[in-house]
Amino acid sequence: MILKIVFLFAGTILAFWISAICGGGASLILIPILNLLLPTSLVPFSLTIGTFTSSASRIAVFKQHINWKIFLWFVPFSIPAVLLGAFLIKYVNPNYLQLVVAIFLIANLPQLFVSKNKAEETEKEYPKSALALIGFMAGFISGITGAVGLLFNRFYLKFGLKKEEIVATRAANEVFLHLIKLIIYISLGLYSNTALWLGIAIAIAAIVSSYTVKYILPHLSENLFRKIGYGAMVISGITLMTSTSGKIIQQDQIAFNSSSTAKKNIYTVSWKDTRLVLEYKAHEGIEIEKSIRPEELSGDLKEKYHNLMEHYDEVHIEKVYAFGKKTTHEFYCYKDNVLTKFKTT
Repeated sequence: MILKIVFLFAGTILAFWISAICGGGASLILIPILNLLLPTSLVPFSLTIGTFTSSASRIAVFKQHINWKIFLWFVPFSIPAVLLGAFLIKYVNPNYLQLVVAIFLIANLPQLFVSKNKAEETEKEYPKSALALIGFMAGFISGITGAVGLLFNRFYLKFGLKKEEIVATRAANEVFLHLIKLIIYISLGLYSNTALWLGIAIAIAAIVSSYTVKYILPHLSENLFRKIGYGAMVISGITLMTSTSGKIIQQDQIAFNSSSTAKKNIYTVSWKDTRLVLEYKAHEGIEIEKSIRPEELSGDLKEKYHNLMEHYDEVHIEKVYAFGKKTTHEFYCYKDNVLTKFKTT
């Protein structure tokens, strides 16, 4: 435990330094680290302890730079969304949402290669009312993953805020979200002693970072600030996609296989209890086979399945689609480890 806390503490200081310089993103940097130390469902609790502390300390340091007009549009719509997101965390696999977030972050790659003058020409400020939608989306995603940071940093840049204003306004917008999330996570039992100690380590490191980074920001130009921000989004996206993809493949037992003979090529994808086979024969074209459950059958096919179950140990069913041909069903029947195959329309 001590080694975990030391490792996380050092990583958090660096992450929140980068976060302040970029206008956000520490949480998305820390998610891959916490995924190694905690179950996915407990990661939001640890993150939120740290991000709440970070937001509070940044308000104390940069309070004179808060843009209150944006704050008043953002917060009222984000609070109900964070309640919805935190409630759904028990029913939605956060790994899939993290994967979507990763793709969104990587999509900022072209912004790294836009020149300063071109960026100023193409940047168009969103209407203030768009903050209502942004606030809702930020709250919902934050409620499920515990992080939102860099994901909406691009929108703050679109409003023409300076670097100190982005740091301060984001902190003011999100401090209420983090507090609400903590209350919800505790009420739902989505915490543990380990998650608490890791969260405290993040919180202490966040305070250290907030009070030291004010000496760094004045030395960065606005253009460099933007480039670092977009760069951090892309790097976080790649890191998040790599770590999340591995967990999804392991948890859902996703596998890809291929084989070939002189007459046909076979490509197989397995996901949980579903198996999808693409089969190509030179003279017959493409066939797609999808595994289905017995309850999906009807009429004569259902009766055939029950008849086969009386004579075999196991029966697996595949629905076969072929271009220009009638859909058929294949029954793979096993008895004493011997396979017998039946095909019917």
